[in-house]
Amino acid sequence: MNAIIRAGSKDAALLASLAAQTFVESHGNSAAPEDIAAYVAEHYTTEILLAELENPANIYHIQYYNKQAVGFSKIILNAPFEGCPAPAVTKLERIYLLKGYYGTNLGPALMDFLLHLMKKEKQEGVWLYVWKENLRAIRFYEKKGFLINGSHDFRISPTHTNPNHRMYLSFTAA
Repeated sequence: MNAIIRAGSKDAALLASLAAQTFVESHGNSAAPEDIAAYVAEHYTTEILLAELENPANIYHIQYYNKQAVGFSKIILNAPFEGCPAPAVTKLERIYLLKGYYGTNLGPALMDFLLHLMKKEKQEGVWLYVWKENLRAIRFYEKKGFLINGSHDFRISPTHTNPNHRMYLSFTAA
């Protein structure tokens, strides 16, 4: 059984653990192990996630499968990128699924849930960053209609950045 639940402060430790594991699984080979470990230690602690959950701009969801947390997302409504053609645009800041659940249609289910939520909130589109070497994720977003429309260097450590595509999906395009 699949369920997607809005996360709250009580979920900070669970989210921190899930975020750390999914980040390592998806980005672990993108930089030196010590850089990845430092990034995770700096960005995915219970305290950091609690602060993010308490910020009303951040909307987190946890995806469950057979009562086990297997994925999560973070969106920010009305957060257009510089030069964006519309003001009511969502930033999809994080969407991750545990590697063991790839190919189960749980990822598309979470994305469809989020797209429905964004449209319900009268958003005109959604954008995200994706590592240029994550071809699986790029294909996933392209299947949903996202187009590459920019780039960004994602800082892993003071000495390492990963090149990212910015991808955008307009809800108003014909």
